[in-house]
Amino acid sequence: MSFLNFLFRGSINTEAIKVLNVEEYKKAISNNNVQLVDVRTSQEFASEHIKGAQNVDYFQQSKFKATFSKMDRDKPVYLYCQSGNRSQKAARKLVDMGFGSVYDLRGGYNKWKH
Repeated sequence: MSFLNFLFRGSINTEAIKVLNVEEYKKAISNNNVQLVDVRTSQEFASEHIKGAQNVDYFQQSKFKATFSKMDRDKPVYLYCQSGNRSQKAARKLVDMGFGSVYDLRGGYNKWKH
């Protein structure tokens, strides 16, 4: 971890966060025994989402923390948002909360659809 990351982000284990391309992500979540989470708003989720995903809106931080505090920290979490920005922020929060393996969809749902 760089000195600047340490200063401005705290001691986040970035190795716990892995960004996967669409094909890697599809293969990984094909096992139904994963924690698949869409961190977009409920409106975005309602319009379309990846089958089997749970919606936990990143912008509703109290609900976000409460929901993830009930999830299994030892089991991998697969996140996505619309473009990859919110899910990266969410991934960092999850690592701070003690999750050991967090996977993010590179480019978000925008890439999933194409």
